Amino acid sequence: MALTHWGFIYTAAGSAAGGEVNVVDTGACRSVFVGVTKPEEGVEAARKLVADGVQLIELCGGFGPVWAGRIIDAIDGAVPVGTVGYGPEAVDQVHAIFS
Repeated sequence: MALTHWGFIYTAAGSAAGGEVNVVDTGACRSVFVGVTKPEEGVEAARKLVADGVQLIELCGGFGPVWAGRIIDAIDGAVPVGTVGYGPEAVDQVHAIFS
C-alpha cells in the first residue's frame, strides 16, 4: 500500500479556531497541514483527519509525548501517529526560539 493521504498537525500562534488547514495535493499524495494554537486542539484536528481518511498523522515537536499519547487514545489508534523530535545538537537553538 502506498502513502496517498496523510496529515501533519503543528502548533502556531494565531491559527484559526478549529485549525488552520492547508492542503498540498500532488495527484499522487494528499498532504493536509493543520495549525492549532495549543496542543489540546490537536485532539479534534486528529479526529477530523482520521474521519477524512488519512493513513497516518505526524505531530510537530510542540506536542511532546504526553499530547501524542492523548491523540493516539482519542483516535483509538486508528492510524499511526508519529512525532517530530530534535537531537541534542539542536537543544540550545530550540530553547532560544521558545524562551
